[in-house]
Amino acid sequence: MRILVTGVAGFIGFHLARRLLLEGHEVVGIDNLNHYYDVRLKLDRLAELGIDPYQIAIAKPVGDSAAENFKFIKMDLKEEVLLFRLFETIQFEIVYNMAAQAGVRHSIENPKAYVDSNLVGFANILEACRRSPVDHLIYASSSSVYGNSATVPFKTSDKVDEPISFYAATKKSNELMAHSYNHLYNIPMTGLRFFTVYGEWGRPDMAPMLFAKAILNEKVIKVFNHGIMSRDFTYVGDIVEGMIKIMNKNSQKRSERDNGTNNYNLFNIGANRPIKLLEFIELMEEAFQKKAIKEMHPMQPGDVESTYADVSELIKHYNYSPQTNLTTGLKNFAKWYLDYYPGV
Repeated sequence: MRILVTGVAGFIGFHLARRLLLEGHEVVGIDNLNHYYDVRLKLDRLAELGIDPYQIAIAKPVGDSAAENFKFIKMDLKEEVLLFRLFETIQFEIVYNMAAQAGVRHSIENPKAYVDSNLVGFANILEACRRSPVDHLIYASSSSVYGNSATVPFKTSDKVDEPISFYAATKKSNELMAHSYNHLYNIPMTGLRFFTVYGEWGRPDMAPMLFAKAILNEKVIKVFNHGIMSRDFTYVGDIVEGMIKIMNKNSQKRSERDNGTNNYNLFNIGANRPIKLLEFIELMEEAFQKKAIKEMHPMQPGDVESTYADVSELIKHYNYSPQTNLTTGLKNFAKWYLDYYPGV
């Protein structure tokens, strides 16, 4: 199939594109390569997909990959004219929207970046899918929409009208925007609320990367809320497996669908087994064979105490089954980290 992956130089987008290419699909990836974190990591991810980073460094807008079925385009989703032209030219069958300005704490400091990317950018994706109809749009939401919900595990049927970060507010807005476009224009859509994804090629601003760097350099790990936190850490390979299953089951052409059926869905996608932050650090110590230096701190603004995904609906509809336990996943992550950052 012809598939668009936005945010392809990002953590999840990269892993997804690599899997799609291995399965023989024709993939176009777009990314604005912003400087929220080290662009070199994004360029190296693209290099793994067959793109010559030099092409991008000299501001060449389109990069042809060494991989036969992959093309990269440096583009910001705010550029609606270019985006609409791309959709008209290629006629995508599947769109995965992984592009977003990430980071809970950064959204407090720079809310405009989240308006531009998460609201304006996503609105442009929806409009592009309306103008050039696709068979399915799968888009990234976040577990952050649950805020500090006291009801666990989190279910998609729960009320999520009290976000505690601006990032979470934009993700909840995405769900509402998507639902309205589905209702008005019958665009088949699936939204996914991701739960603390980790693994190789991860984001430097997330706990596994921060902890690894601190452990190896014998620096202090800041443990927020005095360690009284838990996260539903989910291995990126399991996330991608779930996303592929959703695509494969919903690849029916729009023209062949029964327009009376429900073609909008929202799912949690996580490991369904939260772990205390201090236990997670202990497993990191095992993976890197080195002890951590811990320093307790109060809760940070925008953070939540616990995340815990109820994935029963995803299991029911798609036979979703995370296979990677945390010990194995962190060993995979540690091996990659030590290879990518030698001599740390």
